[in-house]
Amino acid sequence: MKGRRAALGKPPMIFGMAAYAIVRDSEAQARKELARITDMGATPPPGFANFDQWLSGTQLERELKVQEYSVSNRGLRPNLVGTPRQVRQRIAEFEHAGLDLLLLQMSPQAEEMERFATEIIAPLRAAA
Repeated sequence: MKGRRAALGKPPMIFGMAAYAIVRDSEAQARKELARITDMGATPPPGFANFDQWLSGTQLERELKVQEYSVSNRGLRPNLVGTPRQVRQRIAEFEHAGLDLLLLQMSPQAEEMERFATEIIAPLRAAA
């Protein structure tokens, strides 16, 4: 896309992606948190009652699972779930593919943002 844009004499575009991040000391801890936030139980909570109706009205390219719907913006698909090293590696892969910006969601927001800043952003800045 950058090459096509340059060929047309247009200014560079900035590419961004929404993602939900879960960073833990071990992959097992991260996967446990992922399981916790996506567990809908036998009967999804009332907020998910219209899931099938919503899905039927979309034109999504892939089948969407109710577990993905549990996190807005389908932010689990980028798979920023794991240890700090794993998440930094995944971010580097997206950056290599041309991604410029991540719009992150986490919960609880303040605590997870602090963790992300300390364990992901600070080491990336130090390495740059």
